[in-house]
Amino acid sequence: MDKGGDERTLSDRLLELGIEDALVMDDYDDCVAGVLERFGQEYVVLYDKEKVLEKLIDTMGGTYEEAVDFYEFNQLGSWVGEQTPGFIVRLP
Repeated sequence: MDKGGDERTLSDRLLELGIEDALVMDDYDDCVAGVLERFGQEYVVLYDKEKVLEKLIDTMGGTYEEAVDFYEFNQLGSWVGEQTPGFIVRLP
């Protein structure tokens, strides 16, 4: 969703799509890849897994393996309802 240099907040960009109550992860707006749209269901914000891991390494100062452990337990492993954010794993 990043348009390179776009100063609008994630909330503003979601509102432009008509998405008012999406669940997001604090401080990870720069890792958003887009939203998942499914028939008859609420939108789900999607994060780029590799960007999240890179950010964890930068902010925590740990190794890739430590970032993966944190991600799997605290982010991927978190469930807060049907609109829980998801993560894109890019295909090679």
